[in-house]
Amino acid sequence: MPKELASGVLYVAEQYGAAAHLCACGCERKIRTPLGPTSWSLTEDENGPTLRPSVGNWQQDCKSHYIIQDGDVIECGRWSDEEIISGRMREQETAKVYFERKYGRKRGLERFWAWVRKFWR
Repeated sequence: MPKELASGVLYVAEQYGAAAHLCACGCERKIRTPLGPTSWSLTEDENGPTLRPSVGNWQQDCKSHYIIQDGDVIECGRWSDEEIISGRMREQETAKVYFERKYGRKRGLERFWAWVRKFWR
């Protein structure tokens, strides 16, 4: 990623699973979005990039909320504090379900000991 970002450009570092851009509201804040199965997805076609789900800049003063679709920014309106909390809880649940399906329900130390036991069989 370049140190200075240009307005209206979505920068993507596929090898690092990350995208970055300046906030669409014009506040000039750098917005970084991790790409992956439990975060944002990026698709591209002849119309331009689409970044899903929406970008909610809840930690910024602007609290901007938008989708980047086919290279265009679609404003989604501000969320209330309750909507932000609910959205974050959905994100956590999505990640939990994804990792449980991928690795099972074992927690960190249990997974470690299961991994160690493989070498003693």
